[in-house]
Amino acid sequence: MQDIIQQLAATRDAALLGGGSKRIESHHSKGKLTARERIELLLDQGSFEEWDMFVEHRCVDFGMADNKIPGDGVVTGYGMINGRVVFVFSQDFTVFGGSLSEAHAEKICKIMDHAIRVGAPVIGLNDSGGARIQEGVASLGGYAEVFQRNVMASGVIPQISVIMGPCAGGAVYSPAMTDFNFMVKDTSYMFVTGPDVVKSVTHETVTAEQLGGAITHSTVSGVCDRAFENDVETLLMVRSLINYLPANNKKKAPFRPTPDRADRIEMSLDTLIPDNPNVPYDMKELIYKVVDDNDFFELQPEHAQNIIVGFARMEGHVVGMVANQPLVLAGCLDIKSSIKAGRFVRFCDSFNIPIITFVDVPGFMPGTAQEYGGIIKHGAKLLFAYAEATIPKITVITRKAYGGAYDVMSSKHLRGDVNFAWPTAEIAVMGPAGAVKIIFRDESNDEQKVVERTEEYRQKFANPFVAGHRGYIDDVIAPHKTRKRICRSLNMLRDKKLENPWRKHGNIPL
Repeated sequence: MQDIIQQLAATRDAALLGGGSKRIESHHSKGKLTARERIELLLDQGSFEEWDMFVEHRCVDFGMADNKIPGDGVVTGYGMINGRVVFVFSQDFTVFGGSLSEAHAEKICKIMDHAIRVGAPVIGLNDSGGARIQEGVASLGGYAEVFQRNVMASGVIPQISVIMGPCAGGAVYSPAMTDFNFMVKDTSYMFVTGPDVVKSVTHETVTAEQLGGAITHSTVSGVCDRAFENDVETLLMVRSLINYLPANNKKKAPFRPTPDRADRIEMSLDTLIPDNPNVPYDMKELIYKVVDDNDFFELQPEHAQNIIVGFARMEGHVVGMVANQPLVLAGCLDIKSSIKAGRFVRFCDSFNIPIITFVDVPGFMPGTAQEYGGIIKHGAKLLFAYAEATIPKITVITRKAYGGAYDVMSSKHLRGDVNFAWPTAEIAVMGPAGAVKIIFRDESNDEQKVVERTEEYRQKFANPFVAGHRGYIDDVIAPHKTRKRICRSLNMLRDKKLENPWRKHGNIPL
């Protein structure tokens, strides 16, 4: 028995060493943690239960039969984050460059199957050179098996991808289908084809960082939700994100008691809106002053900045926040902001997280670039998401809510549960100046008349009371009472039940 135990210990030590000391040192020299170091930092201390430590690949071609390392380039298992179960896989770049083999994929699929079965989140720490070329189509089949499970898990359990190294080719599609995607600046990148292929096909000269680095994907493409400075910060932020998410679609998000009173009055909000309707203000100030403890976990803060999305708490309960940002493009909806907010709304609806929407939107962004890019279809994604959602939906119109954008931003007509407006709200087909140019076209040369007509239109239509008369606004509230009124509404909606007609699935305008 003693010999067998010693043999087990030796095999375990070999697996723990991964690709060996030299490769680990090389990994560290690039500012990167190893696969197991990442798991230790991500999970509660001592909580990790590893599976399949001794799995090896089955390839015999190209000399691979004599080149086997226990674990085959990925560490898998489950553990705890703040006492809550999560499943995790962490690719080991020191073993075959973290490349995905058939056995490697089977390990990932096993923990994903178990995560779905027990209803726990999956976190993938990606650091891989891609498919293992020596295995040919078997490795491609392994990717497809992972993809299938991503789809089956979607809307059932939260899925988080963390890109901590290279992620290229077929490897990028699994993170693309997960709910959240974090990257590490300077050490991680994602692209379908690398710089060399791009140069040979399109003759563009571009670096890996420019093509698919963390800055590119967190600002331009929107593929990445957040980008952080190093491995440590990234993993700690994943722990923070998990605190806002339910374990699965049948559980509630974790409740956290707070000393922040639900009836707290915030008098400074009464002066948030400038007297001039064309002067911008920071909508984030409203969010921070309304939510519990000034704590807001923003997603995609550098992408499509004309809309804000993220998680917060009200009276200890998790909520999703969606808000137009007047500081950027006057808060107009465009292609990128519609996609960003639409996907977030659908996530919240999938996992029963109420949504609070702050509205200050002058309309959809005009121009040929938007029309040619498909703003009609992309704008409809946000509309579809709000209309389909059955979760509690509370809307506060702070200033402008013009045209079709008023409808799209969780209006009463899209089954908004509680719709408030501040006294400064302007709800109309369009702004007073534009409306007067159309209605009183014959008087457009008379400046005095235009001023009078503009003010007349503003008094008649560009205010919250016309919508209030029709019941489209439930109440016009003082800004300083916004937190109190939202908290009361959320309590009232706590046991809301609403079901859509049976269908296999809707056909969202993709």
